[in-house]
Amino acid sequence: MDLHLRGKRVLITGASKGIGAAAAEAFAEEGCHLLLAARSGDQLKALAERLRASHQIDATALVVDLRKPEDIARLVKEAAEIDILVNNAGDIPGGPLDKIDEATWRHAWDLKVFGYINLTRAIYAQMKAQGHGVIVNDIGAAGERFDANYICGSAGNAALMAFTRALGGKSLADNIRVVGINPGPVGTDRHITLQKTRARNQFGDENRYTEFQKSLPLGRPAHAREIGDLMAFLASDRSGYTSGVIFTVDGGIAAGWG
Repeated sequence: MDLHLRGKRVLITGASKGIGAAAAEAFAEEGCHLLLAARSGDQLKALAERLRASHQIDATALVVDLRKPEDIARLVKEAAEIDILVNNAGDIPGGPLDKIDEATWRHAWDLKVFGYINLTRAIYAQMKAQGHGVIVNDIGAAGERFDANYICGSAGNAALMAFTRALGGKSLADNIRVVGINPGPVGTDRHITLQKTRARNQFGDENRYTEFQKSLPLGRPAHAREIGDLMAFLASDRSGYTSGVIFTVDGGIAAGWG
């Protein structure tokens, strides 16, 4: 299916690895020009170089920390004419309430929650001025399937779900669409690290982390590219009447799997 995205300009945050890198691949294959932002400069630059060579597109790497207002301002300036924003940066830690102190909680939310909100505020204004745009928020299924052992992430994701629905419910008046995706388990490096830690704590052997996957739908987590492909579709005109909604991609876990 041709998504009619060729030539579109896309900003992806948290783009150096995982879902962000998979999204970059998906948009590059559709012929989009990319502005890739992350804190990991070497990985980001290598990805941009590879996508330029493989797909004959423009791909620019920008090393930024979305916790810093000056970095957001620099990124917004570089993204003055983008058509699509993919908010993806975030690293909220696990743990129950008594293990997540205020400093840790604020540090996590400054990147994912306020990072999404502050960047969206600025980019939305630019999109409104140019008369069109799409914003895709990568949020997370913990925002709807609450987890006391991931309380900071559950609360933050729930806030971003509300933000996405509230903004996207009215954004078509400005010819802008705002949508969200709630991935469940995804086989990223971060997911594997967390599962290895769980296996080490539970079994005394981190190599047994794959045992946790047996109970998942299809016996595996989602592939990052399965999330990236959905991002590309939702950002395309093929999904032109979609706004203010969240798509859950968890193999049916939230619907009662297991």
